[in-house]
Amino acid sequence: MQYGAAAEQAWYMPAAMAAAVSAAVETAAERVERLAAESAVVVFSVSSCCMCHAVKRLFCGMGVHPTVHELDLDPRGRELERALARLVGGVAPVVPVVFIGGKLVGAMDRVMAAHINGSLVPLLKEAGALWL
Repeated sequence: MQYGAAAEQAWYMPAAMAAAVSAAVETAAERVERLAAESAVVVFSVSSCCMCHAVKRLFCGMGVHPTVHELDLDPRGRELERALARLVGGVAPVVPVVFIGGKLVGAMDRVMAAHINGSLVPLLKEAGALWL
């Protein structure tokens, strides 16, 4: 037997308990926002993606160790992928998606453009990920 959403189950729960359960349910967008704010550099990735590997290597080569969330290994990875696609303005899932200092940088093209034009290092320093 499958159960519905917490709000549908509230009929047998005391009001205080139902409110706590509803508050505990986190949307994919809220989870992305929370995870992005937990570290100086956060990469949402898929473990078999070559572009994801390249962006992770770029950061490691700079001495930055990002927090990496592999969406294909996360039970709610598909939901997170859709939320990330909405954030970067794409219809199709776009990985890698990078956050620096809790702020969205974007996909691989934006990260590489920032690296080439010299604006990536200041972003990393400002976020406390790089001390050069």
